[in-house]
Amino acid sequence: MKKSIPFSAPDITQAEIEAVNEVIQSGWLAHGKFSKRLEELFCEFTGAKYATTVSNCTAGLHLSCLAAGFGPGDEVIVPAQTHTATAHAVEYTGAKAVFADVCTLTGNILIEEIEKKLTSATKGIIPVHMAGYPVDMDGILRICEKNNLTLIEDCAHALGTQYKSRHAGNFGISGSFSFYPTKQITTGEGGVVISNNELVIDFINKHKAFGINTTPEMRKRPGVYDVHGLGYNFRMTDFQAALGVGQLDRYNNNLANRQANGKLYCELLSNNKYVEFPRYTDDNSYFLFQILIKPPIVRDSILDKLIESGIGVSIHYATPVPLMSYYRKKYGYVQSDFPNAVSYGNQVISLPVHSNISDNDIRYVVQTLKAFLDEE
Repeated sequence: MKKSIPFSAPDITQAEIEAVNEVIQSGWLAHGKFSKRLEELFCEFTGAKYATTVSNCTAGLHLSCLAAGFGPGDEVIVPAQTHTATAHAVEYTGAKAVFADVCTLTGNILIEEIEKKLTSATKGIIPVHMAGYPVDMDGILRICEKNNLTLIEDCAHALGTQYKSRHAGNFGISGSFSFYPTKQITTGEGGVVISNNELVIDFINKHKAFGINTTPEMRKRPGVYDVHGLGYNFRMTDFQAALGVGQLDRYNNNLANRQANGKLYCELLSNNKYVEFPRYTDDNSYFLFQILIKPPIVRDSILDKLIESGIGVSIHYATPVPLMSYYRKKYGYVQSDFPNAVSYGNQVISLPVHSNISDNDIRYVVQTLKAFLDEE
């Protein structure tokens, strides 16, 4: 019997919906108590000293790049296999996004490829914990320390990701998290930036709100404030924060379910000659569970059959960022510049691993996948 299994399913309770309604009815829709509480919870969960809400993860990355002082003439190394937001955040500042190839199994940036891209203009590195799988942060830190580079972490996939018992986002000047609808927790759009550097978080707090020097609750008279620099409107509303607070407060259960689901996939797909994937690890937050379809089987054939069978799947990401039109035309990149990223984009499938999928559903996904692989 054909089943319908969604790729993602937001983990939202009635209590969280009521909290959103509370904010809306209060009339205080921004700069409220839920935003502050979400920031506090993020510090508790990640172990960071400071956190601030932003309109989305891209805004957090952009502001982090500005806080780092990136600008025209600078180069910042990013992975070739990521969402466009990682590179865009660099380009917004006038700096150049320089792409390094990735691991063909995890999609994470490779240390040896970073080293090939270093020049006298290199000012920073932005690694991405692809699908929640932790990057080799020791290798990244070694390069940053040796070359006096600024480290910013793209943690869009990494809520709950650990590297050597330290939460992702704590290794550089900041880590930016995403609350897009498919993410581990969601506020529709939205995000949080964490940092252990008070100056960085102060910079982001000011520049996410036009560069205004005081928040509404700190003003001696309503409407009296100053602007010390060119800022942006990158704030999160309080009703978005209200939606996120409850989800983060009980996220340990969500994370445990995702990791159990990831482990079950690994067990059911072990020793399958048609697919490969990174080994299971408790350090992975399992934002996604990704498999690579081995040639000569064509990934798109399997993908289409899974979709036709009612199984929600996706690709993260089909086209390496440097081969997308903007970057390809601007910098002249070709496929042979990033063979690993191209191979990854051609072979990867993201399977449903969200906290609301059942063991029986996962077994059905794997059974259906295996049947299609055997047909090829």
